[in-house]
Amino acid sequence: MAKNYHSYSDIKSGLTSGEVSVEQLVNNYLQQIKANTHLNVFNEVFGDEALANARALDTRLKNNEPVGKLAGMVIGIKDNICYKDHKVTASSKILENFTSIYSSTIVERLLAEDAIIIGRCNCDEFAMGAANENSYFGPVKNFADETRVGGGSSGGSAVAVQACMCHAAIGTDTGGSVRQPASFCGVIGLKPTYGRISRHGIISYASSFDQVGPITNSVEDAALLLEIMSGPDEYDATLAHEPVPQATEVKKETGKKRIAYLQEALSSPGVDADVKATLTTYIDKLRADGHTVKPISFELLDYLVPTYYILAMAEASSNLARYDGVHYGYRSPNATDLVTTYKKSRSEGFGKEVKRRIMLGTFVLSAGYYDAYYAKAQKVRRLIQDKTNEVLNEFDFILTPTAPEPAFALGLKEKDPVVTYLYDIFTVQASLAGMPAISLPAGNNSKGLPLGLQLLTKKFAERELLNFSEYFLEL
Repeated sequence: MAKNYHSYSDIKSGLTSGEVSVEQLVNNYLQQIKANTHLNVFNEVFGDEALANARALDTRLKNNEPVGKLAGMVIGIKDNICYKDHKVTASSKILENFTSIYSSTIVERLLAEDAIIIGRCNCDEFAMGAANENSYFGPVKNFADETRVGGGSSGGSAVAVQACMCHAAIGTDTGGSVRQPASFCGVIGLKPTYGRISRHGIISYASSFDQVGPITNSVEDAALLLEIMSGPDEYDATLAHEPVPQATEVKKETGKKRIAYLQEALSSPGVDADVKATLTTYIDKLRADGHTVKPISFELLDYLVPTYYILAMAEASSNLARYDGVHYGYRSPNATDLVTTYKKSRSEGFGKEVKRRIMLGTFVLSAGYYDAYYAKAQKVRRLIQDKTNEVLNEFDFILTPTAPEPAFALGLKEKDPVVTYLYDIFTVQASLAGMPAISLPAGNNSKGLPLGLQLLTKKFAERELLNFSEYFLEL
């Protein structure tokens, strides 16, 4: 593999000086993908197409023609993001060989700025999982230790960046699916405010949570991709009409901040000792640098995961009803009438975890249990949002681990889904409250496994979050 470029500004400098061409960049990434096929990162690589686009871009650069803000940035997209005339499966058998008839808004915006999409990345089926072990195409392996998971659900996207198979990748984050794999892979994962980026053309899991987010090696690249992908879209009525932070506005923050951290993150026996030590180290560094850093006890902590899963599974049950063996996707060859078409297509097409979540979601929405579970969870969600706002009225940021421990061994947590659900303990708060959060690499543990810390802040304060993240990484 030739030189690795840490940020897109480095790539631009290389292209301008003639040190590298876009075609060389793409070839380098394709070589890296080929050398690491055993990590199972890509469900499909668009090799020939990416090279053709690279050559066309090189010609335009050579002729001094205008190019977009992402010219030369090679990107992988999660396999639940629609790209016209390309397959999109959400890593599920039920969508095997399905070809999208339109592109998502974010793909259109990336291509309009001359980004090159190199392939679609493996993920947990319908983005349901914390390990990328629920994929129909098999698990993604961590580049730092191939016996361990890449994280989920955007594990393929995170490992693609970790292993230099593309410069940046796009994932989706419902309850932590960008941030947690970023933590496991030692890269940056940003979940923007809900309503910041269009969800048009993103295969839905839980519509009131799903949010597109970039996975990168640098804060400046996360800011640039956020700028390109954000903004109003007539196809998504949930989008907020807030000013989009410009990448050029992201500068290292030097002012003194007030930061809260969850004291349970240091006292809970469920949090790994190395994760606690890393959090303590950064708390000490921040205090030494003049920031006010105080512990808080979030009294609704025990309700975060149950509330999230009741609501997300209910929404999944509704969203996945469209995969019925009739409209599109997999249809069971064993079906004999309408009822068996539904039953057999869904039973054979969906994986175990997806079926579990659909059934649980259907249960909490059923007539006898709607008020006891779904309606109550909606009320608790509002309490969580209000309490989080209350904390952020006093503090600028909330600091937590991204995950309670580093990447775990493949197959280790599969037998008990509740254990896996608890991996979202620190990430679902931002999802429930609709707030922006970022996972930042915080070194490795004694076994060389990456660790990540998370910063959470007020709605639509991505610029402040990214500014402080730039500073945080240099502590």
